[in-house]
Amino acid sequence: VVQQGTATLRKAKKVPVKTCLDNPFDFQWKTINGEDMHFILQTLEERIKLIGLKRIEAPRQKKRCLAKKQVESKSAAGTEELPPAEEPAGPRQSPGWSDIAIRRQLAIGVNEVTRALEKKELLLVLVCKSAQPAMVTSHLIQLSASRATPAAQVPRLSQTLAPLLGLASILALGFRKHCHHFTDTIEAIIPKIPALEVPWFQCSAAGSVPDAQADSLEDQDTEQLGEELVRQKRKRRESNQLELAKVILQPLKVKKVVPNPNKIKKPPRRKRKAFSA
Repeated sequence: VVQQGTATLRKAKKVPVKTCLDNPFDFQWKTINGEDMHFILQTLEERIKLIGLKRIEAPRQKKRCLAKKQVESKSAAGTEELPPAEEPAGPRQSPGWSDIAIRRQLAIGVNEVTRALEKKELLLVLVCKSAQPAMVTSHLIQLSASRATPAAQVPRLSQTLAPLLGLASILALGFRKHCHHFTDTIEAIIPKIPALEVPWFQCSAAGSVPDAQADSLEDQDTEQLGEELVRQKRKRRESNQLELAKVILQPLKVKKVVPNPNKIKKPPRRKRKAFSA
């Protein structure tokens, strides 16, 4: 008599894999010379010290142990109440920034710089090299190039400026338009910054001229507007055809994304059916 065992087979789970197209371009920040780096850091440090911008944190209250509170309550019940200790005289600074008007002229942090670049509000962007991983600040290369905003990666930016501003770290720093306190600083730093290289923005300058002209035509009379818009459209088509002839297509690679590739997976248990005679 053959009796089947109670053991069951366990199927191995399939690893979920997502297939996507990989970006053929590799964007990297250009390196700045040592002299330019020291000049940028020294200029920013002197300007911030002169202005005196700093974030003031609220004083933390020390927590007392329950045992000490009970001892103090018992001693206070047996003795007369003593007058409270006098606090040291002197003006207390309220928590927050020392000057809000100057703070609004800056964009501090990756998120704030990204939002300001999308709205075209910045004149200069500086990024710290110590940002890890690098993809935290790599998107600012394309975004700054599309807005024609000078941007560069400066080593030791966070180590130099964060203590002066009373912050733990500064991974990105942007200077907004119409900032009167940093005008001389921006004019001195911009010549030291190398130009950004983004392949699809090399031929975009020629195509932007008709667009700017078309925007300026909105203020003119309606009769002349139609004829000039037709001319602009013809010029735009001709310029686009010339630009497309210069475009070089890049090969795309298929990339497979596996979640947790370093995870050690146990082999599935394989049980054979037990037969007994």
